[in-house]
Amino acid sequence: MSPPRVLVKEKIADSGLELLRSHFDVEVGTDWADGELEQRIGDYEGIVVRSATKLTADLIERADRLKVIGRAGTGVDNVDVPAATKRGVIVANAPESNAIAAAEHAMALMLALCRNVPQAHASLIGGKWERSKFGGIEVYRKTLGVLGFGRIGQLVAERARGFGMRVVGFDPFVSAERYRELGVEKAESSTDLYAEADIVTLHLPKTPDTAGWLDAEAFAQMKEGVLVINCARGELVDHGALEDALRSGRVGGAALDVFPEEPMTEHPLFGMPGVVVTPHLGASTAEAQDRAGQITAEQVVAALTGELVTNAVNVPAIRPEEMEVLGPFLPLSHSLGRLAVSLGESSSVDRIEVCYEGRLAAHDTRLLTLSVLNGVLEGHTEEQVNLVNAPALAEERGIVLSEKREPRSEDFNELVRVTLVSSGGPVQVAGTGFGPRNTPHLVSVLGQSFNLELSDHFAFFRYEDRPGMIGRVGSVFGEHGVNIVSAAVGAREEGEEAVMAVTTDRPVPEALIREIAGLEGFHYGRAASL
Repeated sequence: MSPPRVLVKEKIADSGLELLRSHFDVEVGTDWADGELEQRIGDYEGIVVRSATKLTADLIERADRLKVIGRAGTGVDNVDVPAATKRGVIVANAPESNAIAAAEHAMALMLALCRNVPQAHASLIGGKWERSKFGGIEVYRKTLGVLGFGRIGQLVAERARGFGMRVVGFDPFVSAERYRELGVEKAESSTDLYAEADIVTLHLPKTPDTAGWLDAEAFAQMKEGVLVINCARGELVDHGALEDALRSGRVGGAALDVFPEEPMTEHPLFGMPGVVVTPHLGASTAEAQDRAGQITAEQVVAALTGELVTNAVNVPAIRPEEMEVLGPFLPLSHSLGRLAVSLGESSSVDRIEVCYEGRLAAHDTRLLTLSVLNGVLEGHTEEQVNLVNAPALAEERGIVLSEKREPRSEDFNELVRVTLVSSGGPVQVAGTGFGPRNTPHLVSVLGQSFNLELSDHFAFFRYEDRPGMIGRVGSVFGEHGVNIVSAAVGAREEGEEAVMAVTTDRPVPEALIREIAGLEGFHYGRAASL
């Protein structure tokens, strides 16, 4: 029997190439002509790419024999992962390959910024000896604010501590214990971090919520003369606001490796005093590139030899008979995780407890637990979270995950209960499936029980249970032009505190929530979009 064939479409490390050749029939297609991949992709069981090759749904459809796609790098934006998953093709990447390189580059930019290295270099080779012009500052005993405390943020913190810096971090999706382990102070909010930091470094993921995170309001809250470093994503910074802050002196300097659009060679920031820029070099080390190729090769070998693919970014394998039972509860579990973290009021997540009651308790529910964890972390990590890498991402953030089964459920045939334990106290939500298709329903939240079909957009209110309160909620929604699709109320005893949940056809504005929460008799208001 001939060995599987693997196509290496883009250059990877020699060590990775040799590993593949020791197992498979390998062809290197780095010099293929345009259109050749479309004609020949059906000949291979595996393919390795970097970022240049776009594996579209049409290409994957042509790959009749394909079993695994290896992406030698962190992201998988150039791979149609849903199309691969639909065809049963494993997609694996190398998410840890550039972490050290990115952390070191952030440190390099910080030191270059503090000591005016690029400006002094340009001056000297230009024939000037301007020693007095480029005096700098020491990082020793300065406070570094790390926004985003995932893998790269933690590596930066460790290195900064080695320079004798005080480090303050902000990331609500990291346990308080993890901060303590690294000797880093935990800020309760980004505003608190700005008040302390002499230097701010960004390591947040790119999401709709983090776009423009450093804007005019953020710069106004920072110390006068603060230094700003961004080696994460260009979209995290409002560059117009940064330019204004630099000109006013509010920001003393900035070092940027990433930009909203790349390549970028012209920008008002370029050439400004106190600004250091590099062309997205964070992952550009020989070691990082070699590591990416080696890790990806290992993942392809595992996929084609029946071993565990630890860096797969699509759904892990599960027996068909288990999937038939658990499949309908995957979206419910994911939504409960999203909802729990949306309702939490804390600066850290310490523990996630998942309990399965009734008939679900008889099955291997690990996939559902991963779906809950995925919902909690989604949009809050440096790399895209999925059902495979979620446990590792939780572990590096110090988040403890526990699973419990109860064969009997008091009110339902199956019930999924999620409890999120954080610095702000526990938050518990529960749901089940109704009807022949197990349509997800929310049956408990904020300590009260009711029955409401899960929706994309929710609003929750806690208030004194007395006449007229529901009408007041409806009136405010009407005044804001927000349509209530459905509503449910839960209360243990008449006259006690009640909880109202409403679903809407679009996100509920924060101003609407504040208005209702500020009414007499209302104690709590929160919007959540799943």
